[in-house]
Amino acid sequence: MKKVIIAEKPSVAKNIADALNIKTRRNGYFEGDDYLITWAFGHLLQLYDAKDYDENMKSWRLEKFPFIPEKFEYKVKSDGIDRSSVDKGAEKQINLIKELIDRDDVDGIISATDFDREGEVISNEILLFLNVNKPIYRILLNEWTAEEVKKGMANLKPNEEMKSLQDAGVGRQCADWIIGINLTSVATLRYKPNDKKILNIGRVLLPTLKIIYDRDKEIENFESSTYYKLIATFKTKGNEEFEGLYYENENEKFENKEIPANMIKLLKDKNAIIIEKQVEKKRDYPPNLFNLSNLQGYVTSKYKGWTSDKVLKVTQSLYEKKFTTYPRTGSIALSESLKERTKKVLDVIKRGLPYENEIKFVDNKRIFDDSKVESHSAIVPTYMKPTGLSKDEEIVYNAVKNRFIIQFLPISEYEETKLVSKVNESEIKGTFVTKGKVQTVVGWHVAEKTESKDTLLPMVSKKEIVDVVDAKVNDVTKKPPKLHNEKTLLRVMETCGKSFKNEKDEEDTEEMMAAILSGFSIGTPATRGETIKKLKDASYIVAKGKSLTCTELGKTLVEIFPAKELLDLEYTGRLEKTLSDIEKGKFKKDDFLNMIKEFTIKAIDAIKKDTSMLKNFKVELPEGKESIGICPICGNAVVENDKSFGCTNWKNGCNYTIWKSDKFIAALGKTVSKAMVELLLKNGKVGFRNLKSKKGTTYSAYLKYIRDEKSGYYKWEMEFIN
Repeated sequence: MKKVIIAEKPSVAKNIADALNIKTRRNGYFEGDDYLITWAFGHLLQLYDAKDYDENMKSWRLEKFPFIPEKFEYKVKSDGIDRSSVDKGAEKQINLIKELIDRDDVDGIISATDFDREGEVISNEILLFLNVNKPIYRILLNEWTAEEVKKGMANLKPNEEMKSLQDAGVGRQCADWIIGINLTSVATLRYKPNDKKILNIGRVLLPTLKIIYDRDKEIENFESSTYYKLIATFKTKGNEEFEGLYYENENEKFENKEIPANMIKLLKDKNAIIIEKQVEKKRDYPPNLFNLSNLQGYVTSKYKGWTSDKVLKVTQSLYEKKFTTYPRTGSIALSESLKERTKKVLDVIKRGLPYENEIKFVDNKRIFDDSKVESHSAIVPTYMKPTGLSKDEEIVYNAVKNRFIIQFLPISEYEETKLVSKVNESEIKGTFVTKGKVQTVVGWHVAEKTESKDTLLPMVSKKEIVDVVDAKVNDVTKKPPKLHNEKTLLRVMETCGKSFKNEKDEEDTEEMMAAILSGFSIGTPATRGETIKKLKDASYIVAKGKSLTCTELGKTLVEIFPAKELLDLEYTGRLEKTLSDIEKGKFKKDDFLNMIKEFTIKAIDAIKKDTSMLKNFKVELPEGKESIGICPICGNAVVENDKSFGCTNWKNGCNYTIWKSDKFIAALGKTVSKAMVELLLKNGKVGFRNLKSKKGTTYSAYLKYIRDEKSGYYKWEMEFIN
């Protein structure tokens, strides 16, 4: 008997076939004595569209939403160009997979898609769609080398053990459908009246847009200020010069320029004594191994024209070619079980490098630490040396390779020197401080160079006398923060906007890694690059060089969108953490989806009640109707109907209506007339005389027709006339 192996892509199926020494290739699969190896092309299936559940959903109307199916169904995915027809390639492949599974000589299925949430969905939706009732197993791998494939085949897991991962994947898929379909439809209807462009609303999309918006606003509202610093230049007996920055009471800033300017005169022709010299030896550890976000940040900041989405695609290609390990990881360390394998990889990768002799395998917690690994270890090379790489693949592979190698090179060392100089002038109370750095051991910098602006200092001793040869006042203008780029945006998404003490540019603190691995983030490593691309495609943001900024559309959306939770990093981070908890078996999928449904119903109600953009809808006066005034909400005509006076913009959600049988007006002994409504629309209020109170007294009053912001309905307010 044979088993059907379902890989995620043809290239991976080929890797498995090679590892199992299966040479026979047929149309859509490989065949060996024990295995039939076939593949998907990523997702072969998709969730039903709303119109598949109900034909009435073909046309969008506000009153049709929210639309939430009781049970989610799958269908063969739509064609990429013609959305109304089925993707023929996907249909052919799904039929082939069914034929293979149904064969009499097949007694089981092995799911070999990527071992992650999305890979689990890709295989699970196929097996559900085909209603498979033969035993199903799972192969769990971090790379597709022959050695790892054989090891994985010898340690198959029953597919039932993947239930939590399946629930997390399906929960994510259904949640994004509920939010995306409903809020995209309703927001487009409400806010884009004269434009065919759809407003894309998503669970991860909007909080990411808000991050960029907040930085734009911070820059826009930044108030510039200037302070002044006094810098003196000293010369040693050996005619070597160095600069010192003036400090008084541990403060180097002057608000008034005249004070340091006057001090320059006092410094003229003076000398100073070195009253303190501190030399501290320090160690400079290499940055951690790459997770996907750090790799994306590193490459996009170093090379022009790169986006996070492109980095992921290239890294995925290297993974499928067996040259690097699984890319969609949040981990910056390796599992402790990988020490022997890592030693083997290092021995292969280091061969022929000019600094080969300096590379030594070490076992420490910076590299091997299970507490810093979630599902998949950091991205590292495999033992297969690459050939035939494209230029893009070379850039990413070398970044991964070098980051791996530097973990096993000597630690860089430097001496940090601090000089404190006191000028021989009683009126100058403070001291001049000079700092510099000298690298004593290059260490890992031979493989991954970093730019340094460190000052080199001359050799001087404590109590040495030096001459003041120059002094100047520098203006320091506080600059606004910089626009986000993909590197900084990815870090905010990864840490859900939280800042961490002592955070270095490339380093990850223990606290930060605990937060990242808890799942409390915006999106996942797999989706963040794609989210940035979607924001550009939706015209919500634009790239200015490497910087990212909101368009007018993006700004407007953030400012008017009433479902504020979707713009809240904390709220979205909690949703992502809940998905992570489902994956770990700590939370139930159905409870999560109930939360999503409640949020969506509430959000749609808020959007429907939002009148901020109704003025953008311009409606022609219906034939045979007379305008009796302008709607105070949206600026369209109000006309008389059989039972009411109402706004002609009602189809787009303007609910400005005054009923002829209005009970409040009737209780006052009056009627709603055309003349009354005309006056109300013209003046914002209408006056009545001889109104009778419950006590029988008469009075006069103005009536205003006011919208209740909470309920969205209108009510009368009375203003008495003396």
